[in-house]
Amino acid sequence: MSESQLWDDVDDYFFSHLTPDDDALAAALRDSAAAGLPQVNVTATQGKLLHLLAQVQGARTILEIGTLGGYSTIWLARALPADGRLISLEYSPRHAEVATRNIARAGLDGLVEVRVGAALESLPKLADENPPPFDLVFIDADKVNNPHYVEWALRLTSAGSLIIVDNVVRGGRVADPGSTEPDVLGTRAAIELIGSHPRLSGTAVQTVGSKGYDGFALARVLG
Repeated sequence: MSESQLWDDVDDYFFSHLTPDDDALAAALRDSAAAGLPQVNVTATQGKLLHLLAQVQGARTILEIGTLGGYSTIWLARALPADGRLISLEYSPRHAEVATRNIARAGLDGLVEVRVGAALESLPKLADENPPPFDLVFIDADKVNNPHYVEWALRLTSAGSLIIVDNVVRGGRVADPGSTEPDVLGTRAAIELIGSHPRLSGTAVQTVGSKGYDGFALARVLG
């Protein structure tokens, strides 16, 4: 058995016991694939992790940077109270259209707002609205801008908030100091920002599974 097959089998085992069948989530994946969206959404077990982190955080407000088809959005929004709020920023109008349908079918359109446009243009507009600090920020968009997204997350959160950055391993390339690839440079800059910023305490975890070799970073905003 290959290593990747073993990872798939373990993921399938965890999925079958820890993430029960769910029509809305299954439909979100099915419709996203049918619409031709890239299959880079989080796995079911990763989605459950996001859900649990939001619950442990006691999150009432969540900011998501990168909606795709709304799969992770659904996991996160389900952790919110009835008066909670999730704002998700998506660059592609096509992706946002699919995500909006998926979110509505899950019965979460009253909690979730998908805003279309480049995140680095949407974030200043959001800040101008002077929203209450977000309790959790999930960053899963273009990797070259990761450090900018972390900086904006800091501006839009307060002490105790949690920032999650997905896909930080880049197939192991993140450890290559000589890389000139934009996604690696952006990810390294974000990791180094988390490590050096006086208002952040963070770590990063490598993962394997049905999405291959990857990982995520977690950072808590300090007072």
